[in-house]
Amino acid sequence: MKEVTIDYALRATWQAVARMYNEEAKKFDSTMAVGFTLLSIDPKAGTPSTSLGPKMGMEATSLSRILKSMEQKGLIIRKPNPKDGRGVLIYLTEFGLEKRNDSKNTVIRFNEVVKDEVTDEKLAHFFEVTEAINKLIADKKLF
Repeated sequence: MKEVTIDYALRATWQAVARMYNEEAKKFDSTMAVGFTLLSIDPKAGTPSTSLGPKMGMEATSLSRILKSMEQKGLIIRKPNPKDGRGVLIYLTEFGLEKRNDSKNTVIRFNEVVKDEVTDEKLAHFFEVTEAINKLIADKKLF
């Protein structure tokens, strides 16, 4: 058997995590993307719509679809940004806050279970490796 490449291991693991989160989100009539968005919105101060995409690493078009769906479901509301009349702030509704809490509990549970199974040393190495990969990409040292 050929050696597993780093990118394959990352991609396969992330796809498994995404499937797992989507299956869990279905129980709450949601998706992983909606849950991630809920967690990315400041629950008290709201979040400027223009900073949400970069914060989540998403393209504006994909994020627009998610936000529209979330607004239709009553999870968020949009209000003009008082500091910048051209901008919009995204706020969570009461229902959005409830769903955010569901998402937060799911992520916490995932982290707790992994931490119970993987030593602190191995987790530290995992984060060192992901940080190194991200730095190589940011510094354009790969391609």
